[in-house]
Amino acid sequence: MARERNAALAALLREASWSQPQAAAALARVAAESGVQELETVSRSHIAMWVQGTRPSGRARHILRETLSRRLRRPLTLADIGLEEEPTGTTDSGSDWSVDPLTVLAELGSDDLDMHRRNLLATTAYSAVGLALPTGAWWAAAPAAAARRTAVSPRLVAQADTEDIRDLTAFYSARDQQRGGASGRSALAGHLRDEAVPLLGSRFRTEQHRWDTYSAVAEMTYLAGWMAFDASEHRTAQRYLTLAARIAAEAGDGPLGGHILRALAHQAVDLGHPRRALALADASMSRDRYGQASHREKALLAIVHARAHAADGDRPGTLAAISRAERDLARSDNDEAPGRVGFFQEASLAHETACALRDIGQPLDAEIHFQRSVATRRQKQYARTYSVTLGYLGAVQVHQGRLDEACATWAQALDAMTGVQSGRARDVIVRMRSDLSPFRQRGGRHVAELDRRARDMLRGIG
Repeated sequence: MARERNAALAALLREASWSQPQAAAALARVAAESGVQELETVSRSHIAMWVQGTRPSGRARHILRETLSRRLRRPLTLADIGLEEEPTGTTDSGSDWSVDPLTVLAELGSDDLDMHRRNLLATTAYSAVGLALPTGAWWAAAPAAAARRTAVSPRLVAQADTEDIRDLTAFYSARDQQRGGASGRSALAGHLRDEAVPLLGSRFRTEQHRWDTYSAVAEMTYLAGWMAFDASEHRTAQRYLTLAARIAAEAGDGPLGGHILRALAHQAVDLGHPRRALALADASMSRDRYGQASHREKALLAIVHARAHAADGDRPGTLAAISRAERDLARSDNDEAPGRVGFFQEASLAHETACALRDIGQPLDAEIHFQRSVATRRQKQYARTYSVTLGYLGAVQVHQGRLDEACATWAQALDAMTGVQSGRARDVIVRMRSDLSPFRQRGGRHVAELDRRARDMLRGIG
């Protein structure tokens, strides 16, 4: 019977070669490497679709890829088996919570390192629908599902491997804070694909080490998403962040999962999806996420919750969440907080509080908090956010009719942006020029000079 099945598959491969030669050749190579019978049991119907002139799509292609990856004991991408994603980006497994993240993440990393593919991904629309979260039962079952994952590599993960991932994440996180997310994105994507992702398919001495390693990979994946978000590559960012949340769930790491959901909520606020943002922020505040986090991380989750309430027009909810964030940060002095929230101090809380107050129509209060953020921020270490805060402060000032103050603030912002590669910093400049447009003809020399500097800066910033 097995011989007959294999002969049937060989015939299908030969037929497919006439209609889809590239795909059939790729599958034939994999068949020879993995054993035709294993390939046949999963993919016979898929090859039949090629014979009919079509290609498997959606989740089917990922099932095939995952099965072959396990058989070969190494991750395969869709391109490896002749099933590369369509350039339109209409097929996107990054939002499918049921697909194994190992091969999906390897594929996304490969796309991110290919400039042609990266440019195609950058034109793919951000998906508010893709933000729908799985049920509570899914989150609860995720660690056990990860424990059952068959290793695709004989490698035994060492503690040093896990620490290397954490060290690299800390390095690129500091670089992101200083230079912006567009700087170093490719290097981080390379580390993620080549060093972090293979660990997910390797063997572990203990379950605790598995969880620790998964947490480390999830955090690096989160950082790749956050840097893509800052670079204004929003669909790529969403896919990385969704994958990071899935891996954090498999690690049973509630605080990290909350941290990542908070990032997705922040992105949704910035892109104008208040209801989705609030749902994500609400999820980040659950008992097993916010409830288990350090006080510093609790403050971060709470203030983004405030941002989501503000975007949704809920003034009482905004003010209550701001108060909670202030209380949490006040309790954080003796915290053993994870390194990922080391940046979140008084200046960060003041910045996000100002944004929330601005969004509920309290510009004078927002200005006070923006000023506090500027005064307490370590400018060199956090150059990206420092410059963005100044940009927001200038916008609040000009909308109150104080043009000269706004121009002085914006000039400081442009000074601080030197060397920064950030989509959010670029957005500040675009907004600045828009706010200046009513004054170009009558604002005098200082307005014209500021506008010229802003225009020149746009040519060099990421």
